[in-house]
Amino acid sequence: MNEPDRRDPEAFLRAAAQEGRGRLKIFLGAAPGVGKTYEMLTGGMQRRKAGIDVVVGVVETHGRRETEALLHGHEVVPRRTVEHQGHVLSEMDIDAILARRPQLVLVDELAHTNAPGSRHPKRYQDIEELLDAGIDVFSTVNIQHVESLNDVVASFTRVRVRETVPDSVLENAEIEVVDIPPDELIERLKEGKVYIPAEASRALNHFFSKSNLTALREMALRRAAQAVDAQMLDYVRAHALAGSFAAGERVLVAISELPSAQGLVRAAKRLADALKAPWTAVHIETQRSLHFSAEERAQLADTMALASRLGAVTATIPAPTVVEGLRLYATDARATQIVIGKASRSWWFELRHGSVVDRLVRGMGDVAIHVLPNDETAPPRPATAALRAGPWGKPTDYVWSTLMIALMTAIGRLAVQSIALGNIALLYLVPVMFAAASFGLRAGLFSGLLSSLAYNFFFLPPTGTLTVSNPENVISILVLLGVAIVTSQFAARVRAQADMAHRSARQNAALAGFSRQLNAAATQEELMQAICGEVSRLFDVRTVLLLPSSDGPQLRAAVPPEDRLEHIERAAAQWAMDNDQPAGRGSSTLTASDWLFHPLRTTRGRPGRGVLGVLGLAREDAGEPLRSDQLPLLMSLLDQAAIAFDRMALEEEMLDARQVRERDRLRSALLSSVSHDLRTPLTTIISAVHELKRQPLPVPASELADTVEAEADRLKRFVANLLDMARVEAGALPLKTEPTDLFDAVAGAVHDTRQSLAGHEVRVDIVPDIPLVRVDPTLLHHILINLLDNAGRYADPGTAVTIRGERLPDAIALSVIDQGPGIPPGSEARIFDTFTRVEGSDRAKHGTGLGLAIVKGFADAMGLGIAATNHDDPAGARFTLSFPQALILSPLPEEGLI
Repeated sequence: MNEPDRRDPEAFLRAAAQEGRGRLKIFLGAAPGVGKTYEMLTGGMQRRKAGIDVVVGVVETHGRRETEALLHGHEVVPRRTVEHQGHVLSEMDIDAILARRPQLVLVDELAHTNAPGSRHPKRYQDIEELLDAGIDVFSTVNIQHVESLNDVVASFTRVRVRETVPDSVLENAEIEVVDIPPDELIERLKEGKVYIPAEASRALNHFFSKSNLTALREMALRRAAQAVDAQMLDYVRAHALAGSFAAGERVLVAISELPSAQGLVRAAKRLADALKAPWTAVHIETQRSLHFSAEERAQLADTMALASRLGAVTATIPAPTVVEGLRLYATDARATQIVIGKASRSWWFELRHGSVVDRLVRGMGDVAIHVLPNDETAPPRPATAALRAGPWGKPTDYVWSTLMIALMTAIGRLAVQSIALGNIALLYLVPVMFAAASFGLRAGLFSGLLSSLAYNFFFLPPTGTLTVSNPENVISILVLLGVAIVTSQFAARVRAQADMAHRSARQNAALAGFSRQLNAAATQEELMQAICGEVSRLFDVRTVLLLPSSDGPQLRAAVPPEDRLEHIERAAAQWAMDNDQPAGRGSSTLTASDWLFHPLRTTRGRPGRGVLGVLGLAREDAGEPLRSDQLPLLMSLLDQAAIAFDRMALEEEMLDARQVRERDRLRSALLSSVSHDLRTPLTTIISAVHELKRQPLPVPASELADTVEAEADRLKRFVANLLDMARVEAGALPLKTEPTDLFDAVAGAVHDTRQSLAGHEVRVDIVPDIPLVRVDPTLLHHILINLLDNAGRYADPGTAVTIRGERLPDAIALSVIDQGPGIPPGSEARIFDTFTRVEGSDRAKHGTGLGLAIVKGFADAMGLGIAATNHDDPAGARFTLSFPQALILSPLPEEGLI
């Protein structure tokens, strides 16, 4: 906990890390067309007029005349060219900019993905390198490209953006929101200032609806406000500025062990939602927290879990008093709203301890305090709770205090003849301080009272009685008692602070030791055993670690190793995995279990990787596995364990990726070598057969020559497939796109596969007004040949093979339909993998498993979609090639638009 007038070390280090780096300014917009690039160029022009050295790294004008006009006068660094799959792409030349070293560079489209072969895969990484070199950068981005908001935007726009930017890039940047009302942006679309008219009409009916634009606008403004608020907090913490700086609301709720605390949490959630503000649930841990009953600890854990489920940041803060802890934490967090409950206390309690609410209201300045009464329907606390809450200590504490007073009395009796009576009273301060420092405030007060009585009985005349004959001696007794009380309070406070510092140091040492144990693990089995062993040692519990499997939770590690789980424990573990919440004893779910299971959450936001497993804890005496004060430490340990799991998983994935790359390289080399070595003898064989057939041959020899020619042609196609597959996997497919008529493409493919389609009726069903498409005709020919060859091989003899071309609202679909066994369920996507054939079919033996893989590779290279499905009337397989709107030359009619 940092004092209010002390600089926050982490914020100060973050500010220091920015020294020497360039500054990034992001022009954030709600949607394309709001004028981000225009504002960036305008800002760059103003900087240039102010004498700043400004260059343009990359700017996309998208044909907008107003934006292109602003480029005049700017120095533009030429882009570098990159050749990829037959296309020549242009990218920002980062080396030229670093060599030029301007003061400011303008870089459009922060979320852009660079061409393969570039130094960095993403443009924001190029910008990071420029910033590291001390160059300031202006850039632009739309709110839908922010990583954390990508799913939210897709949920209502029905459009998922593939190019995203990490939130950390925005957190370290200055943000300027470029905003225009939705109606004005829609008007710009209609005027053709954003897209060409055909695209604008489609956009108005989809992404650019008024409801979508309004929601995106709100998200952009809110995200900018969050970034500004975080930067402001970093600044005030780094410079130790006092005040809440309530530019944005921040809600803090104080929770306790009382059942009514859950009502406070829900009220704080409603308040935070109404204010659209972040909120934190905090429990202040004092000496009193150590004496909570098992029921109170369980209640506090439930309240913490509820706050976490509702989206709060939870924290447990040690402090001498609740008021001091809340005040320091609220000051550090710059809270603007505090929610606290008003407990029903007796007048005697408030007379002795005061009111937490009253002291908090007086001490928090301009922070709003929301005081809620306790829930009167909650069950009252036991009558012994007050006694248990006070740290009366153990009987031995008072025995040792009494012995110390007896020792001081003996020393005083021995020295009474040589020292003044008033100095003997000072001897009794020793047992008072000893008792307060060693055993707490209550023991210190007991020692002070007993010392006063002993001083009166043994040293003040008349000795041997509690009577005081001299009034001056009464003052000595009162002073001794007062000094004893004050000394006890100070000593007890120092002891409490030392205990809390010791617990904090012990927790930090536990985290450090746990981290060392995890880093030392070389395999996943060692890692899991280390997690169980360290948690068992730190909390003195039995532990098990279970990972998900097809048969339910699988026990992978345990301390002690002989532990096995019953049905109820496995059910609790499964529930914790499925719901990402604790389950079992001490939680609110499946409490009949002897084990408490906590989910082990991954730190990587990957789909399908939410919960890695569950960690189970239990005690030998079947008691509560954890106290409430131990929960924060366990959560920290689980976070570290998840990080270690992710680190090991990443290492394994990198190793697998290297092995896959090496295997693919060897396979491609083998395919290329074998196919080239086979092509020469094949050409010779086919030529010799052709020459042989020109000679008059007897019928048996002629039939043999036909057989050799057919098999040689089939082997030639196989070799061609090998070569094509090698080209696909090497990414060496030169594209030569041109307008292509699908009628001609289908007719050519049918002609070249007439032998494969022998015995099948070929039906061509293509709508007459189907438009031209821009594709590579050679690759499209190969795709159709492989699809038709596949249909001829798998279709039932005597059935028809249909080639159907139809217009869809936003694409053209070209399908090859056969009447055969169809595709096994679940194999629709796997069938396009290399060397994959339909299992259980006697026709699969004639295939190589390369044809459909080549179809997929060629289709991906040209930007086409390919899908395999089954159809029922008639039964068989259907392979559909989709040509997206971008590849269709003639626009689709208006009635086809969505």
